[in-house]
Amino acid sequence: MNTHDLLKEMAEYNDELINMRRYLHEHPELSYQEVNTAKYVADKLRSFGVEVREHVGGTGVVGLIRGKTGRITIGLRADMDALPVEEQTGLPFASKNKGVMHACGHDSHTAMLLAAAYILSKHRNELDGNVKFLFQPAEEDGGRGGALPMIEDGALENPHVDHVFGLHVMGDFPAGTFAIRGGAIMAAPDGFKITVHGKGGHGSAPADAVDPIYIGSNVINALYGVRSRFIDQRKPVTISVCSVHSGTKDNIIPDNLEMLGTLRTLDEDLRSSIKKKIADTAAGVAAAFGAKAETEFIEDAYPVTYNDPKITEEVKKVLESIEGMKVIETEPLMGGEDVSRFLQKAPGTYYFLGTRNEKKGIVYPNHSPRFTVDEDYLKYGALSHVLVAMHFAGK
Repeated sequence: MNTHDLLKEMAEYNDELINMRRYLHEHPELSYQEVNTAKYVADKLRSFGVEVREHVGGTGVVGLIRGKTGRITIGLRADMDALPVEEQTGLPFASKNKGVMHACGHDSHTAMLLAAAYILSKHRNELDGNVKFLFQPAEEDGGRGGALPMIEDGALENPHVDHVFGLHVMGDFPAGTFAIRGGAIMAAPDGFKITVHGKGGHGSAPADAVDPIYIGSNVINALYGVRSRFIDQRKPVTISVCSVHSGTKDNIIPDNLEMLGTLRTLDEDLRSSIKKKIADTAAGVAAAFGAKAETEFIEDAYPVTYNDPKITEEVKKVLESIEGMKVIETEPLMGGEDVSRFLQKAPGTYYFLGTRNEKKGIVYPNHSPRFTVDEDYLKYGALSHVLVAMHFAGK
């Protein structure tokens, strides 16, 4: 079946696609708590005649359509969790769960993949290989996440998944575009905590104390110097200290200071060396003032999201076949993504669907309490899942 006919089918299913997205938007659930979302997904998949496995790695759901020979198995991935954000969109289908919102578009991801599963279930006789639908929890966790528990629970086995593909709606790109690139496309997000241990005292006598606030300010300046003076300027790296806590009163020098920050890199070797440099810098600056600094990095932080260059070129051609859409090559984004775990195990591609539309007032970025998407373009994202599946697993 050609792209034009499949788009027509997807357009006929569009009302249901939008209804699914709005239902999920109204009922968001935080990481590791996607119980009702997972049940909704599993029930939908079963209604399409798709094999379903629930409770994969916790609240994950895996669907399977078996092809004629099973010569290859591809995985299509969507994340399901929401963010701890109080929604401010004013939409009639705004979140009913106070303080929880689909502010990153995972409701759209889940709905698009469900729509793709529906269309592919109708064309299973055109599939030679298998298609797995990977509905993942806890992408927003940032540490262990949801992909790793699913992998450990066998989500990519029985049958073994050869390639994984994923799609993310993105407010940075205009509606009507797909954005893609080969190689590193998203960063490794390494959160860190630095604790400066000084010696408290009276604010009027700093010489009798070891002031962790003054020392901490010097640590921050030195960390930003790591980026500008120790790293090749042609390599994207971000170091940001985003939270600093210390002290209780205006005339008391505290004992300790704690700062939280993030390191973003696009190269695994560089990632390791900078983590060591951050720890050494903090310790060295603190020691110069008679204090100590301990650096801890979040365990199991997501790796770099890496798109296989050859496969990406194939996917790019598939996307270019979709009428009414433009394909652009994006620079790497410094955000992190849990899909990176799947791509480490099964080479594939992760790409973006632009949803920004200034004429409709859809201008807010992902994670904003006012974030929303241009629903008119979700059918193209769902169609891209279908076309990628049929390209790699079709007859």
